[in-house]
Amino acid sequence: MNISGRLTANATVSRTTTGKEVVNFVVVVRDGYKNNEGQWIDNDAFIDCAYWRTPKVASWLKKGLYVELAGQISARAWEAKDGTIKAGLNFTISSIKLAWGTALPVDSAQANNQGDSANTEKEEEKDDLPF
Repeated sequence: MNISGRLTANATVSRTTTGKEVVNFVVVVRDGYKNNEGQWIDNDAFIDCAYWRTPKVASWLKKGLYVELAGQISARAWEAKDGTIKAGLNFTISSIKLAWGTALPVDSAQANNQGDSANTEKEEEKDDLPF
């Protein structure tokens, strides 16, 4: 499944009981409609997200950032401390893409390395032409 939305707060990194690190954040997916009277009704969805691949992404996942996410969604239910039953959506992310011109804070060394790898990939593509 693919979703896109804005982070509602900065991402946090937590550890499981086995020591595995996970990046957690919430994305709001904006939606709405006009009712019969022409008034706009917000119908936003708040989705809890978990990214297991590397905790390094937490440093650039900041409140307000617009992202496109791919992954698997699942429903969860639990009993709150007051005894009420709660439900929510979890989104286990396989890829994160920054959207609408947002950029990662990259130092010059990282930028140079990324540029070198991009050039290498382009050269490899030229070599792999079937004709």
